[in-house]
This record gives sequence, structure tokens and C-alpha cells, in this order.
Amino acid sequence: MTKINVILVDDHEMVRLGLKSFLNLQPDVEVIGEAGNGRAGIDVALELRPDVVVMDLVMPEMNGVEATLALLKEWPEAKILVLTSYLDNEKIYPVIDAGAKGYMLKTSSAAEILNAIRKVSRGELAIETEVDKKIKAHDAKPDLHEDLTARERDILALLAKGYDNQTIADELFISLKTVKTHVSNILAKLEVDDRTQAVVYAFKHHLVAQDDE
Repeated sequence: MTKINVILVDDHEMVRLGLKSFLNLQPDVEVIGEAGNGRAGIDVALELRPDVVVMDLVMPEMNGVEATLALLKEWPEAKILVLTSYLDNEKIYPVIDAGAKGYMLKTSSAAEILNAIRKVSRGELAIETEVDKKIKAHDAKPDLHEDLTARERDILALLAKGYDNQTIADELFISLKTVKTHVSNILAKLEVDDRTQAVVYAFKHHLVAQDDE
């Protein structure tokens, strides 16, 4: 039997240990690597090329959203299953928009997590029931970016290039204070918490030109 090769990316060693012990008891799954933060997780994933990357969200050095974006940029075929304690809207949408194939909660049963890993390995979506309800409700909302002004769209495009506030101010010949105000307005209008989430939204909704990606 060909086993599903998995790596675990979570900053809590006890979580990794418990999950590894359970998964390695399954006849069709094998944990072949692990990492304690998002940045290390990318390195391990690119080295081992597992069938499934099980990814936590809140981690030091690089969070799960950033790690998902960075890993898929380097390895578009990567299959990422988020396993987190968070059911908050601001955690769910960015990582799903970033390209994760699944989103499960650490409160899910062992059998549910195992089934999610199997589904993601086949290229199927695996979304916890409560998370799925939130995603469907979110998708039914009108596009939030319709309220962005032309200037805010310009600044969002520069955020997508990785520019900091001062560089944006210099590029657009406006004050640093004005840039900060525009960035705050962008985050509020897109209903996101930080610049990374705003950039994820921009790519998801094709607000950034191809040569800016």
C-alpha cells in the first residue's frame, strides 16, 4: 500500500507528538517530517515534498497564512491542510483564499482529521462543518473591494509588491501620514486585519496585474 506522506508544521511540540503518534498508527499514513514554525515548515516541505502539509496558523517567525502563500509560490502543487484552534473569520478567509485545500479545528475528532488528510491528499477540499458555513456566508457577500477608491487601489498594488509605507509615500509623492490613513481605510473596507490579508484578497480577486505578482 502506498502511504500518504505528511509533514506537521506546528509550534506546539506536544500537538505534533500526539498527532504524529496517531497518524503513524494508520496503515495508509506516515509522518515524514515536522517543523516548529512556518519558515522552517516551508524548508521541510520543499525538501521532502510530502503529499499533505498539515499547517498551524499562529506560529512564530512566519504565520500559517504567510507560509501557505510562500510555499505555494515555490511549489504550486503543494496540498495544505490547516489544523488550528481558531474559528475566527479573519483567520479562515485569508488562508483559504491563499490556496489551502482544507481547514480543520484541533477540536475535531481524530477520525475527522484523518479523513481530512486523506481527502486533501486526493486533491479534494476538506473543510470542517462550522468553517464551511462561515465560508459560504462570506462568499455570498458582495465584493468588498468595490468601495476602494482609485488611490486606495494604487496603494494596494504597491502593498502587493512588498513596499513599506515610506516607499509607497515616495512612489506616489504623498505624505507618510496619508499613506497610513489609506492603508487603514483599505484594511477596514476589505474587512481584514493586516497587510498580508489585504494582499491575499488582492490576488484572489485579481486586483493586482500579472506583472505585479
